[in-house]
Amino acid sequence: MFAHDRGWLERIRDVINSGLTAEAAVERIKNDTHQRMMKVRDPYIRERLADLEDLAYRLLQHLSGTEGSSRNLPDETILIARTLGPAELLDYDRKRLRAVVLEEGSKTAHVAIVARALGLPTIGRCEGALSRIRAGDSVIVDGQNGQVFARPNQGIKQTFKASLALQEKRKVEMAAVRDLPAVSQDSVTVELLMNAGLLIDLPHLNECGAAGIGLYRTEIPFMVRDAFPGVEDQQALYSKVFEHTGPRPVTFRTLDVGGDKPLPYLTMEKEENPAMGWRALRMTLDRPVMLRLQLQALIRAANGRELRIMFPMVTDISEFDAARGM
Repeated sequence: MFAHDRGWLERIRDVINSGLTAEAAVERIKNDTHQRMMKVRDPYIRERLADLEDLAYRLLQHLSGTEGSSRNLPDETILIARTLGPAELLDYDRKRLRAVVLEEGSKTAHVAIVARALGLPTIGRCEGALSRIRAGDSVIVDGQNGQVFARPNQGIKQTFKASLALQEKRKVEMAAVRDLPAVSQDSVTVELLMNAGLLIDLPHLNECGAAGIGLYRTEIPFMVRDAFPGVEDQQALYSKVFEHTGPRPVTFRTLDVGGDKPLPYLTMEKEENPAMGWRALRMTLDRPVMLRLQLQALIRAANGRELRIMFPMVTDISEFDAARGM
């Protein structure tokens, strides 16, 4: 969306026409936009600044011919940065990258969502990390408790080594029983399913031995576009999910947007309690074309296989009946 924004492109062209190089123009517009967006009070909007800077950084790499230079990492690397974009994170060698520490960012930042899917411990809003940690320092990142230890002493290292050894032991124990049937001691079969929301989540299905996907959140592809995706685009995505899951069941949750998950191309009224207001199923029943297109895409992607659908935020039986009727 940022890459195709007319205003952003026109500002870059104007600066180039004034005599600056393309690289200098991108850098100036990036800095100008940064200053403007830092004045915005809405934290969600400010989080998008990282995405814009990610785009500008990648454009500068292409212009200067240095793309891909960040992939060469030493073993056991912890990346310390002021901020990071989700695409930039994917440039790094995931076999050598162990954790990410950011001075900015939060758990709702796009880079945090991608890092979580990759299994990378990531800590945001760690103020002063760049000034306190030097290149080559020994660092421990405790993602579970949100702590970073710079230049830890031997006692702290031993404590974490023991904790990691215990985790590895548990992983081995879990791997040994991962493929056994999920049956309780009194012979009740239990279906263990995983949650997913991105294609990058799907490899975890085999790693954890889940019987399928109990909740596939469909809203992210809708939130990162500048227009509502058509049936063909949605069908292509859902077909990939079916390809990954094979014969295992997958339950797709229909579009759950509104509240803290706005669509950039849909005007939302200001509400006193948006989390419980016009969102999810109520929104798509009021905009039936949105729900109808999604259901068509899901049915086509299933292509005769069993299709499980979950309707989110149902508050009244009439809402469920209307959705089922559709």
